Amino acid sequence: MILVYIIVFTLIGSIFSLFGSLFLLLKQKITQDFSQKLISFAAGALIATAFLDLLPEASELKEGPQIFLFSLLGFVSFFFAEKYIRLFHYHHGHGEKPSTLLVLAGDGIHNFVDGVAIAVAFLVSIPLGIVTTIAVASHEIPQEIADMGVLLANGLPKARALIFNFLSAITALIGAIAAFLLAGRIEGYLYIFLAVAAGHFIYIAASDLIPQLHEKSRGKKDIGSILIFVLGILTIYASSLIFEG
Repeated sequence: MILVYIIVFTLIGSIFSLFGSLFLLLKQKITQDFSQKLISFAAGALIATAFLDLLPEASELKEGPQIFLFSLLGFVSFFFAEKYIRLFHYHHGHGEKPSTLLVLAGDGIHNFVDGVAIAVAFLVSIPLGIVTTIAVASHEIPQEIADMGVLLANGLPKARALIFNFLSAITALIGAIAAFLLAGRIEGYLYIFLAVAAGHFIYIAASDLIPQLHEKSRGKKDIGSILIFVLGILTIYASSLIFEG
């Protein structure tokens, strides 16, 4: 039964992100405007999921300060991955134009990690899995839209760009199923995966999404982005109360 939840909700996140990519091909201006708003929501959702769900759940499974050590290690590992390997995230709109291979490799690995995070969350509890899926989907949609924009800018035909984006999104399902199949071996270490996932979410929000919000609103008061950011936090908080209630 848990496997069904894992597959369905992982696919939900992937399908929604692919719809964003498809819509970009049809309505580019509308999609980009929507993507910017979703970035605000995703930043709040990721921060809230890390602090209100993943870390508390990890603390329930294993008491002690090592929870925060593993969260820090998760944060730092993704910092090094971006800084030196340049695979997990690349900041679009900062004067960089990643190669097609880099986009696909980075997105594939990042989706794989998201799939693992979703599966581990469901292995702990169904409510935690649902909340984690919301957070993952909210930041994957603008990310996939940005990736599609880079692929098109690199001269990739629209049909091929969409196929590559689909294949990249499927890696989330591969990561989720792999985590489920290894559930017996990692059961005693789920708190580590939750803490690392929290560090991963905090890193994405703090280093990627929030800086984009600051850059877009530079020199002006952007109340809308602030409100949507808070909405992302409140959505995760309300979801936690509803699903766990």
